[in-house]
Amino acid sequence: MLETIAYSHAGQNLTGHLARPEATPRAAVVLFPTIANFNAAMERRAKMLADLGYLTLVSDFYGEPVASFEASFPMAEKLRSDNAHYRGRIDAAITALRSLPETAGLPMLGIGYCMGGQAVLEAARGGQDLVAAVSFHGTLATAAPAEPGAVKARILVCHGDADPLVPREQVIGFWDEMDRAEANWHFHAYSGVRHGFTDPGSDERGMAAIGYDASADRQSWAAMLSLFDEVLG
Repeated sequence: MLETIAYSHAGQNLTGHLARPEATPRAAVVLFPTIANFNAAMERRAKMLADLGYLTLVSDFYGEPVASFEASFPMAEKLRSDNAHYRGRIDAAITALRSLPETAGLPMLGIGYCMGGQAVLEAARGGQDLVAAVSFHGTLATAAPAEPGAVKARILVCHGDADPLVPREQVIGFWDEMDRAEANWHFHAYSGVRHGFTDPGSDERGMAAIGYDASADRQSWAAMLSLFDEVLG
């Protein structure tokens, strides 16, 4: 079980889930979850990061239980209908992790899966002081493109090229946006791979758009760790 961390945003009480490494943390990581919010898959990723020495907080998008995968769709639509409000919810998680005494002096990293992948890119677009921001099968469009010089984080996007939720024109649009913003960005695309490729449970969703891919899962995780090693020195 992870430790719960209470925080809030815009009057909504939220609950983060913290995974602590056994030794002194190498860095702090905000993990933005999928559209389904905190679940066993996100807990597993947080524990994996903690085992590697990263103090990891899984953020809370909604502040209320998600009854089912299908029930998460209208919850996400409501949250993301106002981009400024959405970014405020994202920023609140980063602030919650920064406020913990044990993060003092630690580099701050961000990662996210699906909706969380979009969220970590929104944090980077908004100028959050992250050393790196890594998106796994996140959508790439935004209502508020990054301004030149705003992006402080090194960005890594791990994308399934057969993801129908992120068509090729959205990919090219993201590249153009990052270039205009003068961001330091990396983009890994996996051919034939669909949305949700890091979650073995994707194959049980009964949706043609999503599917697990073990190779892309391994390669994207390794790419993230390689980037972390580079930016942390």
